[in-house]
Amino acid sequence: MSRKAGKKYSAAAAQVEPRPYPLEEAIPLVQKIKYARFDETVEIHMRLGVDPKHADQMVRGTVVLPNGLGKEKRVLVIASGEKLKEAEEAGADFTGGEDAVAKIQQGWLDFDAVIATPDMMRSVGKLGKILGPRGLMPNPKTGTVTTEVAQAVNEVKAGKVEFRVDKGGVVHVAVGKVSFPKEKLLENARTLINAVVKAKPAAAKGKYVKSVTVCSTMGPGIALDTTPFNSKSA
Repeated sequence: MSRKAGKKYSAAAAQVEPRPYPLEEAIPLVQKIKYARFDETVEIHMRLGVDPKHADQMVRGTVVLPNGLGKEKRVLVIASGEKLKEAEEAGADFTGGEDAVAKIQQGWLDFDAVIATPDMMRSVGKLGKILGPRGLMPNPKTGTVTTEVAQAVNEVKAGKVEFRVDKGGVVHVAVGKVSFPKEKLLENARTLINAVVKAKPAAAKGKYVKSVTVCSTMGPGIALDTTPFNSKSA
């Protein structure tokens, strides 16, 4: 990081008090202290009291953010027959079958989400090493392996995001852009946090939401007061 960027970061960080903030205060502060010249993404990072090494403590799901992410997602649907037509009519950016699988194997990755019908999963399964690390592998649990392709396309276009704990028990999710009106960012953030709280595994013991941090792409993290989130997950 250059000295100039370091100074900007330090000046932003100096405006964050060393205390937990209510979400309603933290979001406007993120918008106030942003300093990058581009429209930064607002991110939420939740550290949960789970051990994801145990299958019964895995936290994973999807949620439709009411105000989207400020970026149009390019959707690929891998299907056959009538389902391809259904996907096109629903607004899918790309559609295909075995040809799409072959194209991805050759290095094509100009899309942000992949939806597949169950009958195509034998072929799509070959793409695990390519799509898996990028978080693009279709999965029935997230509604991206389905026969209801039109509904799946509409949900992704409307702002559906996936959340999943990493190895350290942390969920990282984008909830919009700093240029969003404050109320829209707040609504997205609340929707995401509530979805993660509702996804608390029965096997999770003790304090579920250990910490929550909100920040912009380049900005310092702002710690949130977790009390309201833990009262919901009790």
